[in-house]
Amino acid sequence: MSADDTAIRPFRIDVPQADLDDLDDRLSRTRWPNEVADAGTDYGFPLARLKALAEYWRTGFSWREQEAKLNELPHFTTEIEGQNIHFVHVRSEDPDALALVLTHGWPGSFLEFLDVIEPLSRDFHLVVPSIPGYGFSGPTHERDWGVPRVARAWAELMRRLGYERYGAQGGDFGSGVSIALGAFAPEHVVGVHVNYLPTRPDPDAGLELSVSDEARLDAVRALMANRPPYQALQALTPQTIGYALTDSPVGQLAWIAERFAQWTDPATPVSDERMLTDVSLYWLTATAASSARLHRDSQRGASVACGVPLGVAVFAYDITLSVRPLAERLFDVRRWSEFGRGGHFAAMEVPEALAGDVRAFFLARLGE
Repeated sequence: MSADDTAIRPFRIDVPQADLDDLDDRLSRTRWPNEVADAGTDYGFPLARLKALAEYWRTGFSWREQEAKLNELPHFTTEIEGQNIHFVHVRSEDPDALALVLTHGWPGSFLEFLDVIEPLSRDFHLVVPSIPGYGFSGPTHERDWGVPRVARAWAELMRRLGYERYGAQGGDFGSGVSIALGAFAPEHVVGVHVNYLPTRPDPDAGLELSVSDEARLDAVRALMANRPPYQALQALTPQTIGYALTDSPVGQLAWIAERFAQWTDPATPVSDERMLTDVSLYWLTATAASSARLHRDSQRGASVACGVPLGVAVFAYDITLSVRPLAERLFDVRRWSEFGRGGHFAAMEVPEALAGDVRAFFLARLGE
């Protein structure tokens, strides 16, 4: 490996105008399906809502405005295992601050963390990468960019940045990556904080669970018995669904907007502006298929033993809610927080709550 292969390069977002013009043209020529009367959400994402979002995307939303705001952050790229890796790197004013690597999930992106960067950077250096296959780290060009490999890449990224000790935080796939990073580099990772930790029923655990914990497991059982269609498609045939999403901006919009509608707390919705920025990132980087491949490539070997201290934040409207006694059988849980507001996209829905919990967990690690 040459020295240039490990170089850290400044990066600036600059989407070609031709790509924005193409998006506008495609949106203006959308071929809409019909919808049965009073369909609601029984058949999928509602037509009227999607038409309104598409029209705002075409006539009211400005990618250039969002691009300018994003470029106020320090962006970089490097190459790891032959794959371009994009990341935001914000240093704290405290040169001795602990570093944190923050990892997003699907259908999110590094954009998830925009509202927690400022409060967390008061106490921590922040590294916010885009998972290979997502956004400006995409697309990928080979197999097996699953959770374990992403974790190994993050360990190399933190080494290149000169961080010997650091923490890891994430939700959705970012939770799995953070836990895998703690397992892969326990000598460097002081702790892992997650805001999504699926706990499956374990009939052999022999645990006395509370009524509320049993209710949480009933919800998990129902989800396991009725696998969400998006998950099945992306885990089995990500290339097939990728054709439709890469060719149709409205298809990409519906695919992601439905997740935001279903996985957020109605009291803390993600704004259309932020959601459309996220959807635009997927569209403009043509990463629908490569991001979906993470579901397939992470099916094997994603569960790992991680002995570093773990912090768990449970948000009331998440996809599933963690059961602490089951989590404690697998992890060294040092902090467990339950929040009555917020859902799957906690960093965007309730950034103050998430940032406060992350800060408390990692500052406690420094005192140990």
